[in-house]
Amino acid sequence: MTRRLLALSLLLALAACVRNPITGKRQFSLVSTQEEISIGQQAAKDVQQSIGLLPDPQVQEYVARVGKELAAKSERPELPWSFQVLDDPTVNAFALPGGPIFITRGILTHMSSEAELAAVLGHEIGHVTARHSADQLTRAQVAQLGLGLGSVLSPDLAKYGELASAGLGLMLLKYGREAETQSDELGLRYMLAARYDPREMLDLFRMLSRVEAGKEEGRLPTWLSTHPNPGDRLKEARQRIAGLGGVDLSTLRTEPTPYLRLLQGMPYGQNPRQGFFQGARFFHPELRFQLDFPAGWKTANQTQAVLGVSPRQDALVGLALAGNVPPEQALRQFLSQQGVQPLPVAPQGLPPQASYFQANTEQGPVQGVTAFLTHGGTTYQLLGYTAAAQLPTYDAAFRATLASFRELNDPAMLGVQPARLELVTLPEAMTLERFHARYPSTVPLEEVALINGVTPGDTLPAGQLVKRVVGGELPR
Repeated sequence: MTRRLLALSLLLALAACVRNPITGKRQFSLVSTQEEISIGQQAAKDVQQSIGLLPDPQVQEYVARVGKELAAKSERPELPWSFQVLDDPTVNAFALPGGPIFITRGILTHMSSEAELAAVLGHEIGHVTARHSADQLTRAQVAQLGLGLGSVLSPDLAKYGELASAGLGLMLLKYGREAETQSDELGLRYMLAARYDPREMLDLFRMLSRVEAGKEEGRLPTWLSTHPNPGDRLKEARQRIAGLGGVDLSTLRTEPTPYLRLLQGMPYGQNPRQGFFQGARFFHPELRFQLDFPAGWKTANQTQAVLGVSPRQDALVGLALAGNVPPEQALRQFLSQQGVQPLPVAPQGLPPQASYFQANTEQGPVQGVTAFLTHGGTTYQLLGYTAAAQLPTYDAAFRATLASFRELNDPAMLGVQPARLELVTLPEAMTLERFHARYPSTVPLEEVALINGVTPGDTLPAGQLVKRVVGGELPR
């Protein structure tokens, strides 16, 4: 028996059979409750660092209050639950093992009541209470032991591949159809226990179905990348609600007004203050720098890094925060990592603290070039790398990007602001088209309809709070 198979056999033999809190049945698991909590909390830190939280204490407190009320009604109220809003425009929410739950400002701007928020949070709570992530982690651990999978890059290089970090990797877990159905059922149960009207879940699924037609890019994939078709879920939710005999739904709460008031002034869509691309050029107004990426490369703007990946996905170039250390010290630390060696190539045209390097990975050696510099009191690392044999192919592109870093001085770029939601109390009944003409938005009529949960041609009653989008135009 090989050492790997022996290790797998020992783990299987020692693994505990835990009791599922939903079904009451005992099931095989390599992840204990304490490990589940520990994994989730570490992953939550990864998510916060790579995506970033919405800097609005009022919104954070509101979402946490609703989430904790629902979690208290669940089968695992003792978990260290947390509910936080990510500063990301995509329509998404996800749960991590052991209690951390995240929801984006993007999905908040697309909903119209506290009960809809409860539907989303209740579904994600269901994933945690049913240990769906722990089940996925158990299967992943068994597969990893059997196949000998491991990390691809050394730790200092891996920070550039944040979409593969622990937190985001867990976020991207796709549950099976049975698990998603169970979470929808549990979410409905928790909504009823907290006296929220479950019919608002129908509005949520209608909105998700409409979002599917036009996805907004952000730091996260959309809800639809990690959840089943919302149209199917809408049909199933109708059937569940129809079977709630004996429940007077008219006595349950929806709370549209306090929820909508919460959205006043919230950023809508991409926030250019956190960095934005125009073509291959990246601008960061808050940090006051710009950087040029190779034309045709796929780019991503993360909180801790901005990245470019080659069309063949065999090379990466980007910039990341390097911490509060001088550039010369940061370079020494980088080159002193285990498995990293400097190459005897002069980094011409780059900042003084620059070096070519080779790093050993489980997939073979990679080679690249890195540079460290200080800007605005912060040290940054610029880096490009690829498989060792490919460095001559990408060297010019790497050096061009690293050499393009410069201070941003254009007043128009420095002054950009995000689009924001503005609430209008209708003085009289009017069609959506008339509303859009009287209170114009910087987004199309169809998008105004979407975020208000109506369709073009609908009549909006007098006194209703209606969302519109103002500002956000970028300079040309």
